[in-house]
Amino acid sequence: MIKTPYLLFLGDAPDQLAAKVAQGIKDWRPDNAVGQFRMEGCKADVGLTDMTLAEAWDAGAKTLVIGVANRGGMISAAWKSVLIEAVEMGFDVASGLHNLLRDEADLAAAAAANGRTLHDVRIPSVKYPIANGVKRSGKRVLAVGTDCSVGKMYTALALDAAMKERGLKSSFRATGQTGILITGEGVPLDAVIADFMAGSIEYLTPDNDDDHWDIIEGQGSLFHVSYSGVTLALIHGGQPDALILCHEPTRSHMRGLPDYTPPSLEAVRDVALTLARVANPACEVVGVSVNTQHMSDADARAYLAKVEEEMGLPAVDPFRHGAERLAEALEAL
Repeated sequence: MIKTPYLLFLGDAPDQLAAKVAQGIKDWRPDNAVGQFRMEGCKADVGLTDMTLAEAWDAGAKTLVIGVANRGGMISAAWKSVLIEAVEMGFDVASGLHNLLRDEADLAAAAAANGRTLHDVRIPSVKYPIANGVKRSGKRVLAVGTDCSVGKMYTALALDAAMKERGLKSSFRATGQTGILITGEGVPLDAVIADFMAGSIEYLTPDNDDDHWDIIEGQGSLFHVSYSGVTLALIHGGQPDALILCHEPTRSHMRGLPDYTPPSLEAVRDVALTLARVANPACEVVGVSVNTQHMSDADARAYLAKVEEEMGLPAVDPFRHGAERLAEALEAL
């Protein structure tokens, strides 16, 4: 088990989106985070108290969590000097990066010398099967996005909370490092060998009660040329009964792809539903989740009303205004 509370390491994150791991923990498990550590040049801020390692230790932090998801998931030399100092001070370190903590010889040696634990949460802990496509009992909903980092995890967590408030049976199923750090379990999907990705989602969402909903955390986008593979694995392995479309309307281009324009919600609806019906012919699109964090409340509500009229589906910002209408849509299926 990863010891709490955490000090969230933002490093030299180039923008707010790069710190999405830290932001997710702060928003969904605030009791687990005592502060943030930012290096010179950091352009992200999750709204916690800036602390040195010593200040965080005195405040009770037990684990330094790398809260940055940078492109390629690499640990820089500048980061590593902080990580080594942290383990020498007594911190454990947790990371969801592709660049594993345990593969950094000097960091691993420092951790061993000081009796500290390095947690690499992006390592599959199960030998997953190849997907077989057999229909499973229970119900499943998956968030699919116009782009990466548009709010698929937030949608799933908010929906799970709304379902439970309504007395319905639901489980949030984490598929990425942030979700795993928030809930303590899940499948690190983008670290699973490609042939087994869909099977890992079948494993994550097994047979259940007929009235139980597995709320599957979405990843990537079918329209993102870098990360479309994980999205398709979720769609086929998850066999969703329902899809929720996720969108961030202020983007001028796809995340990390300046030459690619985000697709329309209609395009995502049509492509995702076609692919979902390969594994579950009864799948339906039930709602739209819009990340309006960069819009005023008035502009957000006007935009949501416009989307709802155009799409003929309930359109909400589940983090800003609540996910009750999405829960109602699932309950009505």
